[in-house]
Amino acid sequence: MKFYLESLGCPKNLVDSHGMTRLLEHLGHRPVEDLRQAQVFIVNTCGFVEDARAESLEELRRLTRKKRPGQVLIAAGCLSQLWGDRLLAEVPGIDAVLGTRRWSEIGSLVRDVRQGKGGRRRERMALLGDGLPAAGKAGAWQAARQGATAYLKIAEGCSAPCAFCTIPRIKGPAASRPAEEVVAEAAALAGEGVREIVLIAQDTTAYGRDRGEADALPGLVESILAAAPDLDWLRLMYAYPGRVSPRLIEVMAGEARVCNYLDLPLQHAHPDVLRRMLRPADVERTRRLVEDLRVAMPDLALRTTFIVGYPGETEAEFQALLDLIGEMRFDRVGAFTYSPEEGTRAAELSGALPDEIKAERYERLMARQQEISIDLNEAQVGRTLDVLVEGQGDGLSVGRSYRDAPEIDGMVILPGEMPVGSMLPVTITGAMEYDLLGERVGKPG
Repeated sequence: MKFYLESLGCPKNLVDSHGMTRLLEHLGHRPVEDLRQAQVFIVNTCGFVEDARAESLEELRRLTRKKRPGQVLIAAGCLSQLWGDRLLAEVPGIDAVLGTRRWSEIGSLVRDVRQGKGGRRRERMALLGDGLPAAGKAGAWQAARQGATAYLKIAEGCSAPCAFCTIPRIKGPAASRPAEEVVAEAAALAGEGVREIVLIAQDTTAYGRDRGEADALPGLVESILAAAPDLDWLRLMYAYPGRVSPRLIEVMAGEARVCNYLDLPLQHAHPDVLRRMLRPADVERTRRLVEDLRVAMPDLALRTTFIVGYPGETEAEFQALLDLIGEMRFDRVGAFTYSPEEGTRAAELSGALPDEIKAERYERLMARQQEISIDLNEAQVGRTLDVLVEGQGDGLSVGRSYRDAPEIDGMVILPGEMPVGSMLPVTITGAMEYDLLGERVGKPG
């Protein structure tokens, strides 16, 4: 059987998609890029926010129109978990749905749907259950590789109470992978030539807490580095502000192969908004944390994320957010306009703001951050940074330094076509709002 798989959303979804691909390949099925050759279409959907849901629905409808007799369409992932029956009603051409907590059963679902089993809707939803991927299944936790970089998921689900977020409803409570499995997979990836491993979870700093381990991430990082001596970079994503421990800072600062980079989603800067979000509201503690990080790692690249237009957000509260951005001068900032998510506490709050106010505040925030970003990038001119080359053509190469996470941050652009996957020193010669210009120093590593 040949299958076509489309992955939407974040890197965590991408890991699940690679897991499904490996499971299907283990059963003798083959992935293809040409829709005409595939007997099964699979879309690993995203349901996190309204725009992501719209993209997922658009792709499902596109594939419904492309289907020919004998081809079947399976909707997997977050939107399937979130909507269930509703998704089948929204896109009648879907043949089966598979939720986030049972994607490791993709093989049996493909078999049943192709054999015509589960014709009734409820039967077609039988795999939505509450389980987690079985670690013993071939490829069930397989990392997602993109060139010389691999996303390695260390946990599934989330137990944080954030009022605006649907992730716990979609993914279930946090469940950490056994450390020995993570370490073994990291060692195998490095042995296969992976140069950068990105540790991901809904909250990497919650790793081990579901097993009663309050601060397990630093030890996991040390174990990975010891087991993978040839690994160049280890990058941490999605750190919860209240769980970045002194021990984690010590390990990051003391291990040269841990990128001096941290993704620390703060969501807002005004205590009252943070309380309504059910997020850590001690802004002074956040200031101290950022100071501690920067004292330990003076060249730290700090990324964060904010929500603008949250219910009840006043102009003064929004101004507090702008003020914090100006004060903290984050290297990278992502921003979202608030959208109410069905089933969340925030959706029940009063004080919804008009879309035009949310859009206007988003533009003001991003304009402020762009001013900071160009200043910080210009400060990189003259530095020599190691760059991981990710692409080349037309006489140019593009890559990333430690300051840039894959797909979401900037690039380093340099003349000459360098080998993809090489790591080479680059002197920074110019700066733009998000990207840097550079020239190669020496030969590719």
